[in-house]
Amino acid sequence: MEQIMPFSRCCGTTEEEQSSRSRSSSSSSSNSMADCIFCLISNGEDEFTELIRENDDMVCFRDIYPAAPHHFLVIPRQHIKSCSSLTKKHALLVQQMADMGRAALQDQGITDMQDIRLGFHQPPYISVDHLHLHVLAPASRINTNMLYKFIRRTNRFISEENLLMVLNSGTSTQGKSNK
Repeated sequence: MEQIMPFSRCCGTTEEEQSSRSRSSSSSSSNSMADCIFCLISNGEDEFTELIRENDDMVCFRDIYPAAPHHFLVIPRQHIKSCSSLTKKHALLVQQMADMGRAALQDQGITDMQDIRLGFHQPPYISVDHLHLHVLAPASRINTNMLYKFIRRTNRFISEENLLMVLNSGTSTQGKSNK
């Protein structure tokens, strides 16, 4: 089983950056989780993360440990712990996250939408407890040392299409794979 990294390691920050983030989290708005780096990012309270795209409901930014030439994360501004916290009512959110991810790839000049991978890690294989969609392109160039993290049809990683099927069927996402 993969270990969950400590907060500062999973976010790839130096001690100085972490200290700055901690200070800024004390002034976080009441609707964000003070200790969640993704809440800080989505609220514009992290000076170290550049947003690629954003709207009222979600933001997109580069993954700090890219597994492919283009590796983005799309996160909702609302704190949702993980895909196992989702219900049928979240299907539209998941679709909008995928749409934003595809748009971000197109903004970066990616035209082959058949060679992309979009999906979510499932607990316990997540390093930040805030729902986030991985957007990778080209999928054929995912780093072989990190490929194991993004293999479909495992309990570790669920594609956005399969998550939508599960949500729309009204069944639980816990323990679901991409069969």
